[in-house]
Amino acid sequence: MALLQIAEPGESTAPHQHRLAVGIDLGTTNSLVATVKSGAAEVLPSQPDDPDGSRLTPSVVRYFADGHVEVGAKPKAEQAEDPANTIVSVKRFMGRGMADVARYGALPYKFIDAPGMVKIETAAGVKSPVDVSADILRVLRQQAESALAGPLVGAVITVPAYFDDAQRQATKDAARLAGLNVLRLLNEPTAAAIAYGLDNRSEGVFAVYDLGGGTFDISILKLTRGVFEVLATNGDSALGGDDFDQAIASHWRKQHGLASADQRDLRRLLMAARAVKERLTDEAEVSTSIALSYGQTLNVRLTREEFHSMTALLVNRTLLPVKKALRDSKLAVEDISGVVMVGGATRMLHVQSAVRAFFGKPLLNNVDPDRVVALGAAIQANVLAGNKSGEDMLLLDVIPLSLGLETMGGLAEKVIPRNATIPTARAQEFTTYKDGQTAMSMHVVQGERELVKDCRSLGRFTLRGIPPMAAGAARIRVTFQVDADGLVSVSAQELGSGVSAQIDVKPSYGLTDAEIATMLQAGFAHASADAQARVLAEAQTDAMRLIEAVDAALVADAALLDDAEKQAIADARAALLAVVNGDDASRIKLAAEALSRSTDSFAAKRMDRSVSQALKGRAMSELN
Repeated sequence: MALLQIAEPGESTAPHQHRLAVGIDLGTTNSLVATVKSGAAEVLPSQPDDPDGSRLTPSVVRYFADGHVEVGAKPKAEQAEDPANTIVSVKRFMGRGMADVARYGALPYKFIDAPGMVKIETAAGVKSPVDVSADILRVLRQQAESALAGPLVGAVITVPAYFDDAQRQATKDAARLAGLNVLRLLNEPTAAAIAYGLDNRSEGVFAVYDLGGGTFDISILKLTRGVFEVLATNGDSALGGDDFDQAIASHWRKQHGLASADQRDLRRLLMAARAVKERLTDEAEVSTSIALSYGQTLNVRLTREEFHSMTALLVNRTLLPVKKALRDSKLAVEDISGVVMVGGATRMLHVQSAVRAFFGKPLLNNVDPDRVVALGAAIQANVLAGNKSGEDMLLLDVIPLSLGLETMGGLAEKVIPRNATIPTARAQEFTTYKDGQTAMSMHVVQGERELVKDCRSLGRFTLRGIPPMAAGAARIRVTFQVDADGLVSVSAQELGSGVSAQIDVKPSYGLTDAEIATMLQAGFAHASADAQARVLAEAQTDAMRLIEAVDAALVADAALLDDAEKQAIADARAALLAVVNGDDASRIKLAAEALSRSTDSFAAKRMDRSVSQALKGRAMSELN
């Protein structure tokens, strides 16, 4: 018979019954795993072939024809030998379609445009980004179980704050394939703040600037006595250290006329570019030789000034989301207590200079930017595993983009606004559009624009069995729930009958990076036009509803009208139909008001007749 530990609610487990949980930073360039030992977070040892003892596992996977898989430092060092079967920076492909692939420059892979998400043809068969990520996570799990001498109860896995639902779901799917129980998906900037907040006992409002290998995030967080409240988040999911490498490699290709270089040479150029980029942090000028195919050697040289000049636009791109996050949090630069630097790409000197100049404050980078995210995730994992009560830490994260439903006229009705604290649940009531309507189609969308066509579709479901009623009489309560991982579920219930339906939003993979990176930007840039479009759509919807109601009334009770009255209504109806599909909301409203006035006497006659029929044949005593 198995023995179960019994503890009072809120109490930690006994020391000898410590539950093994880890935090995993699944990075674009490198990944690592950390845990809490003796009250302190520490990064666990990497693979034995880690060349420098950094405890980083390169996020590189090589596939062989016999099914053998290699992960980490070895395939990274040998990636130029077999570029088509050695997958690097797979995080950039998570939840992405073919439209994104072209944005990442020359890539050696044979992509397959599969439904939902791109796949890659390898010697070991077709692999999805989820499969590749699962192979990385599997190695990290094995490292952890080896170092901790036991199976894990779960893991907190970090994701960029600006990852959308498709990317988050893909990450969670990869973890399950790797045999991991996901305790939570945690935003990377928030994980970094946890590490700094607990390790350094910092309090105040902090900006977390996270520039990784493939993504950029900015989060504004308020830290107060163990409470971590995310005030706003923003970012660019198509910007990272890889883009700086590509800029250097592209410069060399143009400089030396290598437009038609083969895939192995392209990979060698990128490897050299990354090495030179890292050396330019400590050296003013770097020269190196690159051994290309067919015995050719390329001698290249790059100064720090040249590098900073060719990548200045990339650095400036990071400041745009920073400004938006400050605006969303209703704070000025002067309100920021400090800036936490996260991600290996923040070691670049011109990145540090730009951030320091923008905020006018010293940067917090005394915790290794490569490790800080994993350390924060480990602290959160320790709490969620039940090893401590968690009373000294409360984590309040947010969703990056608004959630809502499509309503008549193609309008997006927001139910949960962006930067709402999660987990959360919010409800809103809707109603039917037509008389006798017995079903309602729910279209769940995400984004900041007023029209559905400018937002992202998350999923659809149908509520059936609504009792037939007059239009507008049914009361449909729609409830949105966002869990701690940022994943969405939506339910709908007709309050009179109790019929209900729901959907766990499993977004189709394939939203382009361009769409994600520009969603908020488009929301701000088109705010005025969107507001006008919404007014127009509402006016058109109201007008069509009025026309349908008038038509139904005429079919039922036209006999109540004389010829002049019928003609007046017909003229007003025709005038409204003539403008309803135009782009002038005020003309539509005026025409709708005219039609409504033309039917006032008709409505009164219908009411009088209804009252007369209800009273016919009844004694006065029955009415008392």
